[in-house]
Amino acid sequence: MSEPGSQARSATRWYRHPLAWLGSFILLASLAGCAWMIVMASRYPDPPLDTGSGQAFRMPLEGASTPGPRR
Repeated sequence: MSEPGSQARSATRWYRHPLAWLGSFILLASLAGCAWMIVMASRYPDPPLDTGSGQAFRMPLEGASTPGPRR
């Protein structure tokens, strides 16, 4: 025969709660989705944009010269 408190203890175990399973499934699915996006981003890089000029958003695309010391 089982103890009187053993039934109450087995009902409170984490694997008996569907919300714990749902939360762990959502966490694992999110992590798998992040990994999938990283793999796809590395496999198919974005082509460079042809802006037609040496500037994008009024910012030169070439290396900028370093300014002198401030006074």
